[in-house]
Amino acid sequence: MDYDKAVVNRLKRIEGQIKGVLSMIEQNQDCKDVITQLSASRNAIDRTIGLIVSMNLEQCVRINIENGESAKQVVQEAVDLLVKSR
Repeated sequence: MDYDKAVVNRLKRIEGQIKGVLSMIEQNQDCKDVITQLSASRNAIDRTIGLIVSMNLEQCVRINIENGESAKQVVQEAVDLLVKSR
């Protein structure tokens, strides 16, 4: 699968968030602030997972339709991935 540059940029931004959290921990910053930043990172990861699954789903469904195959299994796998990621 070809990943969009936006996915890479999102992951780099998340990497920066995590590095920031590590820095906060090293500086013994308040627990609430650390948790807030971790929660923001987790939300960003969840959105990125959704983006990757949707991009993959679109590509796989298109390929199945072009090949005259059912897309039902591909859709079920995508749903399973999203459920598993939670």
